[in-house]
Amino acid sequence: MEPLTPTKRNIPAVPIAIVVGFALVAVAIYFTGSKNATAPTAVNDATSTTPALHGAPRAVDATDYIRGNPNAPIVMIEYSDYDCPFCKQFHTVMTDVMNQNAASGKVAWVYRQFPIGQLHPNAPKISEAALCVGSLGGSDAFWKFTDTVFGARDVTEQTNMVKLPDYAEQAGVKRSDFTDCYNSGKMLDKVKASATEGFNLGARGTPYTVIMVGNQQAVVNGAQSYDTVNGIVNNLIAQLDGTQQNTGSTTKQ
Repeated sequence: MEPLTPTKRNIPAVPIAIVVGFALVAVAIYFTGSKNATAPTAVNDATSTTPALHGAPRAVDATDYIRGNPNAPIVMIEYSDYDCPFCKQFHTVMTDVMNQNAASGKVAWVYRQFPIGQLHPNAPKISEAALCVGSLGGSDAFWKFTDTVFGARDVTEQTNMVKLPDYAEQAGVKRSDFTDCYNSGKMLDKVKASATEGFNLGARGTPYTVIMVGNQQAVVNGAQSYDTVNGIVNNLIAQLDGTQQNTGSTTKQ
């Protein structure tokens, strides 16, 4: 996970979590009822095993870019930074998880902007570029652009900013329209609002993903492995289908 502060530490391995009746307690991941939850202390350490979650994310709406079923009962809202090396790794994980589970119609992935300019000076402008592409070409164009940005660089590299108009064209957006939007700065306030939203939720680094299932929510903190994330999703789908027996006292909402 990329922390807001310049200090970086290695992230310990995280075992596959076991979900019990939509309540999950494990390393770096937990569920809490959004109605009665109290706000925990903010987390500044990327190695923390109890990530903070302050309330619930903004409801998903037409301004969001969603991969999967927009009406899915399991919604994964990721706050991400395009130049974060951990976000690149996690983007591959989430793409694989969606490829595995999207056909069920039970999982949706929402991408929201959380550029950390202190560490990645170009990240806010890449976020603006992505929102320009989305506004001009719709959700498919946004996701194509996002996939291209992450796919075009190595983990330790930064995005080649000169290529952004090319990436926009590859996503199906007219270059001149993209350039006009990008140069206008019209998406800056939206990027700032998304970053503020993520920070207020408890994000102190990237990637920071909130899983929503009804009025229950969970944090996936950092770039967890495919086995971890897919295990959580499969467990939740099994519970929704009634094919997994709950052994704890928590009941479905």
